[in-house]
Amino acid sequence: MKPYILVTNDDGIQAPGIHALIMELLKFAEISVVAPLVEKSAVGHAITLSDPLRVEKFNKNGLWEGLAVSGTPADCVKIALNAVLNRKPDFVVSGINLGSNTGINVIYSGTVSAATEGAISGIPSIAISLTTYTHPKFEVAAKFAGKIVKNLIENPIESKTLLNINVPNVSEEEIRGVRVARQGMANFAEEFDKRIDPKGRTYYWLTGSKNKIEEPDDVDDNLIKENFITVTPLQFNLTDFSKVKAIEERIAKL
Repeated sequence: MKPYILVTNDDGIQAPGIHALIMELLKFAEISVVAPLVEKSAVGHAITLSDPLRVEKFNKNGLWEGLAVSGTPADCVKIALNAVLNRKPDFVVSGINLGSNTGINVIYSGTVSAATEGAISGIPSIAISLTTYTHPKFEVAAKFAGKIVKNLIENPIESKTLLNINVPNVSEEEIRGVRVARQGMANFAEEFDKRIDPKGRTYYWLTGSKNKIEEPDDVDDNLIKENFITVTPLQFNLTDFSKVKAIEERIAKL
């Protein structure tokens, strides 16, 4: 029996990355596609409460069909699992994202948050990203996504597993291997580009670049620079256990 996979993303259902992923997964799996109608990058784990979610059918030139949702990536997984799918998927695969999801970016990522929602629901989930914004080679990332899903089918792991995968934008021959990586702590040096619209009103456009910080060799960003595919197991318990005792001592004195 073929595995059943829910596919989603944050770049929108028409993005080339999700198309490459779907075409690879269709080689061995049954899939359902439920993805945002438009790009919803960097929305984190936001969910829609104040507006209705609208769902419409989408057809990719007869190659595959899916459902386009007016909400966020997390909305897509929630509505898929609780309203529109007729059975529970074996996996949730989110991507292929255009741009890396490493370091502090993981917090903001809609791609990772969609996979997180799957894991919260007890489904092994994968977020996969291609570490470029220009001239993407989605085929390499798609092929690896297929390979790791097949591996998880043959060697099942705990149901709430969440894997964050980043693939260098190089040819398959240039990939040096796969490494389990720690999430780094690099964040963005943010800048707001001040502009004036045609009516003379001021607006700001967020821009910037990732800070370069000294980190161990085994963190995601450093391994990607060496052309390794990185796989990072994530968890969604944000408790800082290293500080629990110190806070308990302070509270005891209140």
